[in-house]
Amino acid sequence: MKTINQAFSVAYSYPVVFTHGVFSSTNATLAKILMKSRSGQRTRTLVVVDAGLASATPELTSKIERYFRKYSHELELVRSPMIVPGGENAKNGWNSVREIMTAAGVDHLDRQSCVIATGGGSVLDMAGFASSLVHRGLRFVRIPSTVLAQNDAGVGVKNGMNDGGSKNFAGTFYPPHAVIDDFELLKTLPQREWVGGLTESFKVAIIKDKPFFLWLCNNAKALRRRNQKLMEQAIHKTAALHLHHIATAGDPFEHGSARPLDFGHWAAHRLELMSDFTLGHGHAVAIGIALDSTYAMLKRFITTAERQAILHGLTDCGLPVWSPLLNRQAPNGEPDVLAGLEQFREHLGGRLCVTLPAPLGSKREVHTINLALMKNTLSLLKLETESCAV
Repeated sequence: MKTINQAFSVAYSYPVVFTHGVFSSTNATLAKILMKSRSGQRTRTLVVVDAGLASATPELTSKIERYFRKYSHELELVRSPMIVPGGENAKNGWNSVREIMTAAGVDHLDRQSCVIATGGGSVLDMAGFASSLVHRGLRFVRIPSTVLAQNDAGVGVKNGMNDGGSKNFAGTFYPPHAVIDDFELLKTLPQREWVGGLTESFKVAIIKDKPFFLWLCNNAKALRRRNQKLMEQAIHKTAALHLHHIATAGDPFEHGSARPLDFGHWAAHRLELMSDFTLGHGHAVAIGIALDSTYAMLKRFITTAERQAILHGLTDCGLPVWSPLLNRQAPNGEPDVLAGLEQFREHLGGRLCVTLPAPLGSKREVHTINLALMKNTLSLLKLETESCAV
């Protein structure tokens, strides 16, 4: 038997730019990024817009068209911006993904063409997934419009959609051509989305950066009151921590089983499914963080004071630490949320690996969960919630 062991490496590099008014005629950021795509030729571009964002900013599509007209010598908008549904439910099934792929085919986009998606994480996921499939990869630019997308979902290398009753069942690892965080887009966000994205800030701070965690706690109420300057600082720091992990942790495409950036997510993903995605991702992750932090306290990985600081920080931001969904029982009589552990294990590739704070500002990976102790965790959180309600 003869064997050829093939090995090669590919370097990835993409800018994550923080700006204001990306489609303003005086802001050349996007044009400069797109011009690099195709030297000497106009960059043919398809723009996809989140329906929720389009509704909140009715002038957006016309601003996009005016922007491309200004740079018409270098850029070509192949059609009027496509409006697609946003929100987690829009990721269920292939409809929007196929619609974007069909448009790319009809407009004859090639591998040097570009798809731009502006909107929340779900739209970025679907558009990125579609872009990665057409011709095995069109250039893809993300312009996130929510806090969660600007500090987490929009800056990484993953995309996907929900199928088969599982969150992100179908998807690819496909680094973007560029990411542009336009802070002006945040000003139209409903309050739920404004505070929801801060969950990802707490998540990464709790397991990686204690000083940032303390900063979040100290500024939680001001962030809740929509202090724009503080929110921009929080987004920049959170995005930097996520990007540093992707670049330096040695597993950007998640071949291993450890997922530190999914701290709190095994329960969150299950809760989202249980709620039929009426519970927002950020709020679900906040509950997952509260659950895993309480479990970590019972395991003596963190102190009671550290756990209380986590819960107070979340609630001061206006985020939940409990949901009535946690009371729901599965047909076998067990808490339904615990099914998320098996779903998470399957998603990881066969071996369960749950990230817990140990201590605050650092992490520990565990490969088994004591189910009796996790049930005690649920009981403790429920008791505390009921006591606060009284």
